[in-house]
Amino acid sequence: MLSAVILAGGLGTRLRSVVPDLPKPMAPINGRPFLEYQLDYWISQGVGRFVVSVGYRHDVIMRHFGDRYQGAEIEYAIEERPLGTGGGFLLAAEKVGRREPFLLLNGDTYFKVNWSVLNTYALEHDADWCVSLFRTSETGRYMGIEVSPHGQVLSLKSDVEQGPRLANGGVYWVHPRALSDVCAAGEKVSLEDDIFPDRLATGQRLCGIEFTGTFIDIGVPEDYHRASTLLAG
Repeated sequence: MLSAVILAGGLGTRLRSVVPDLPKPMAPINGRPFLEYQLDYWISQGVGRFVVSVGYRHDVIMRHFGDRYQGAEIEYAIEERPLGTGGGFLLAAEKVGRREPFLLLNGDTYFKVNWSVLNTYALEHDADWCVSLFRTSETGRYMGIEVSPHGQVLSLKSDVEQGPRLANGGVYWVHPRALSDVCAAGEKVSLEDDIFPDRLATGQRLCGIEFTGTFIDIGVPEDYHRASTLLAG
């Protein structure tokens, strides 16, 4: 069964002006929580089990979805204190199991990535991690990623401020071996600024593949309002 970890534990401070009382993934889009759109898409791609990393107002998410949604199993990893994207991921990954590759998803990002294409590409490149990329010119928001002609991630450029570039779309293929010697769960760490650079430095294979499907990150009010159009129907 294909499993996916969803990072849904952030405070969502940038969105608080328009969604003041809810965790970011529960922000309403056309009358439905954003997280429903994400779950619907990934269930259609074959995911049968989700482990949701939750923190701020986790009761809202857990009460709404319970332990099953549209036939898929849901389990929760609760952050008792903020652990950052990396810490939340490691806490949830303990519940996934270490036998098959799995997905890692940002709970505030919807990105139409074809699982079959992503999985095939990652296996063909013997990846430890495979990052789904999109092309953007937006300044100061998304981590730029330099990829070789053979798809290997060469560098992570979180300080890129301008110019068209390939950027991290928040959908990751993860091989279980990638976590064999990573720091222990329970520590506050960043996925982008701590874990990925560390994995590159230790020689793990990070690959990247570009997708052109619908992408929306609801982390700021402008894009949150735009999501109602992009996700309509």
